[in-house]
Parts: sequence; structure tokens; C-alpha cells
Amino acid sequence: MRLKLLTFALALAALPLAGHSEDLLDAYREARANDPVLSQSDATRLATAEGVTQARALMLPQINGSYGLNQSSGSGSNSRNDGTGGSDLGAGVGHSRSRDISATLTQSVVDLSQWANLSAAKSQSKSQDQTYQAALQDLYVRVTTAYFGVLTSADQLTFAKANEEALRQAYEQADQRFKVGLSAITDVYQAKSEYEQAKAQTIAAESTLNDAKEALTQITGKPTGDLKKLREDLPMDPPSPADPNQWVQDALKNNPTILAQQFNVDAAEHSINAARAGHLPTIGAQVTRGKTTSWFENASSAGIPGNGSYGTTVGLTLTVPIFSGGATQSKVRQSIYNRDSAQDALESQRRQVTRDTLNFYRTAVAGITQVEAAKAGVDSGQKALEATRAGFDVGTQTMLNVLTAIQTLTQAQSTYSQSRHQFVLNKLQLKEEAGTIDMKDMEEINALLQ
Repeated sequence: MRLKLLTFALALAALPLAGHSEDLLDAYREARANDPVLSQSDATRLATAEGVTQARALMLPQINGSYGLNQSSGSGSNSRNDGTGGSDLGAGVGHSRSRDISATLTQSVVDLSQWANLSAAKSQSKSQDQTYQAALQDLYVRVTTAYFGVLTSADQLTFAKANEEALRQAYEQADQRFKVGLSAITDVYQAKSEYEQAKAQTIAAESTLNDAKEALTQITGKPTGDLKKLREDLPMDPPSPADPNQWVQDALKNNPTILAQQFNVDAAEHSINAARAGHLPTIGAQVTRGKTTSWFENASSAGIPGNGSYGTTVGLTLTVPIFSGGATQSKVRQSIYNRDSAQDALESQRRQVTRDTLNFYRTAVAGITQVEAAKAGVDSGQKALEATRAGFDVGTQTMLNVLTAIQTLTQAQSTYSQSRHQFVLNKLQLKEEAGTIDMKDMEEINALLQ
């Protein structure tokens, strides 16, 4: 009777929990609104975009106003004898004041470095836009991975509890048989040892499940409750197209991380041009409108400001760099080194994406066989358990053999659970590498839940 109840408990464990459960799209919406990793990437994107405005601003007219008040102190030349041998030297002491008011408009006319810096800023902004797109696509995978991590951990806990229950029965059976003289004390010790280990495994599985829930909470910003599980009739469709080279070509063309690195190379090229422009002359135009007023004040009377008049100055300034201590050429070399580094980073990223794309494609294709094999293992484990139970009823099998068969079945169920979840994740990661992942893929996975 206990074995029948245990088998029934295992069957119930495979069923989804009743009541309202959160699905994958619910988790994604919460993550989309609360994930700090995505928010950080967005803030970086916006901050980088401001560099374009700042680079362009240097090429637009600049207007500055100034107001100055100056005072110069001095002494007069007149002195007075007071009949006592002394003199009054302070009678002619005074000072002069001047006031300057002006507004200046400057405009860069020819400065090739500014144009190159503007182009570099635009490329950097485009690079960060692609980095943000990569973060958006990565969010799909991170949420799904965390979601299935909870499902996998929940299954592992269920199987650990079933295994613990099986070994508990083995221990009780061995103890009863020892008390009536049908088995040795070593059977009791062995059964108890395995039972205690199973309890420790259950505790570890509970800890793993709690951590998996916290991993999902870290992304969504909300506590993780009951989640919908992957339905049993999982479609085992291979990746489409069924050509790994086509997936690699799509990845090299559309992967946002590769595109971001390419824009970094473009920005480095423009920076080289900007550095080389440091050797070239620049021309700037300037218009100044101002007024200067001055007056004199002495110790005996206050001065009255004169009536200054406004004047306008218009001119062009040609600046020719002659010698800067080698700094300009050093900047050129530095920019070239940065360009070479960006090109190496691009090539490294291309190779990494090629490798990951092929790996996820092959893993997704192999995952079909793995899931089918794991399912066959569950079916074989179930039949082996039934046969062992039948042998136990007629006396050809021992209780330990029955419990071993139950443990084999729970292990097969665990492998089956992991392979099913990993198969879905591998196909999603393949689309991420190809740069084609979008909300439709999340909706398709969500449709597989119940």
C-alpha cells in the first residue's frame, strides 16, 4: 500500500499547481519595467547620445558677454607748505576707473578636427544604440533562463522529496525486518545512511529553489510566486532554417554586439582624422560689440564718468600650428592604436558569435534526441518499477530493489525535466546570437506553458 501511495504521489508531483500562476510574459513585463541592467544600458545610451550635441555645438556660433570694472590708484604732483616745515602730500591723491561692456560672437569657419569629432561622436552613439539593443535581446534570454531555472529547481525539489520518502520506507522496512530477525543490522545502517543523505539532498534542493526564485526576483523586482509549467506535449521542432551556415551569416550581419563593435571601429577611424587635423590651420570669425567708459576721481571731488561710445570689431583669425612638443603626432599614434584595438575587438566578437551560434544550433538539434532519450528513460524507469514491484509481491525481489527502482525513476524524471527546459532555452539563445530574437519568440514559449 505504501508503494502505491508513493507512486501516486510521484504522479501528482508532475502535475501543475492549481490556482492562478504567473506566466513568462508576466515575468517579462515586470522585468522590462524594473530591470536595473536594462535601465543602466538605456541611461548610458542617452548619455552617449549627448556627445553628438556637444560635438555639434562647437561648430555653431558662440556668443559671450563680458562686463569689467577697473581701478588704478596714483598720486598728484601738487604739494603745499604749511609754514612749519611740513607739507601736505595727500591733497592730490586720487584714482582712475574704467568700465568695459562687450558681447562677442565667434564662429568656426574651417576646423577639420571638429567635423571628424562630430562623426566620431555619431558613431559612438550608434554603437551604444546597438549595445542597448543587445541588452534588450539579452533580457528575453535572462528572464526565460531565470523562469525555467525556477521550474527546474521546483522539479528537483519534488524528485528529492520523492527520493527521501522512498529511502525512508527502505529504512523502516529494514528496521522491521531486523527486529523480527529477517535481516542483519548492516541493512539497517545502510538504509539509515541513505535516508539521512536523502534528507540533506532535500534541504539542498529547497535552498536551490529559493535561490532560483531570488534570481528571477532580481530581474523583475517583485517576489516570485507560483509559475506556470511547461506542458507535456512539447513540440520538438528543429531550428529553422536547418542550415548552420545560414545561422552564422545572419548572426554576423544582425548581431547587435557585432554591429556595436563595428561602429566603435568607425569612431576610432574618425578620431584618427581628428588627430591628424591637429597639423592643419584653422580659421575662425569674430564679431565684438563693446563700449569702454573711463573717469578720474581724487580725494576732494568725485569724478563723473565720461560718455563712452560703442564700437564694433569684425575679423578673421588664421591659426597655424607650428610646434606642440610632439603632442599632435603622439595623439595620431594613440588614435591609430585605439583603432587597431577596436578592430581586434571586432574580430574577436565575430569569432565568438560564430562559435556560439554553431554551438547553440548543434545543441538545439541534439536536444531533440536528448529529450526523446530522457522521455524513454522515464518510460523504462516506470516499467522497471512496475516489474520490480511485481517481483516483490511474489518474493523474487527485495524491498531495497523496489526502492532502487524508484530512485532510478526519479533520476530519469529529473533528467527529462532539465532536458526539456534546456531545449527551449537553446533555441532562444540561438535566435539571440543571430540577432533575430523578438517578442514573438517569448509569446511562442509562453504558449507552451500551462
